[in-house]
Amino acid sequence: MNHKHRKTLHALFAHPEPANLSPAEVEHVLTDLGAEISERSGAKFAVSLNGHTANFHHASHSLPKDEVRQLRSFLETAGVNPERDYPL
Repeated sequence: MNHKHRKTLHALFAHPEPANLSPAEVEHVLTDLGAEISERSGAKFAVSLNGHTANFHHASHSLPKDEVRQLRSFLETAGVNPERDYPL
């Protein structure tokens, strides 16, 4: 995982939640983590990682804070720990 993607991953776990995360960057991070991303109906997509699956909404400019919280929760459930696995 390159440095830019590690910074984005750490931003997902930051408190308070950032309001300027690019959806494209987050998708790249998920892909680097080994997630499978599939399109759903409407503006939704499904992410499968380490046996866990979650559905998210495509944001146009930046991810809303509630979406960041959902992504953080999903990544924690899937066993991703940026401090341990992907230090800056």
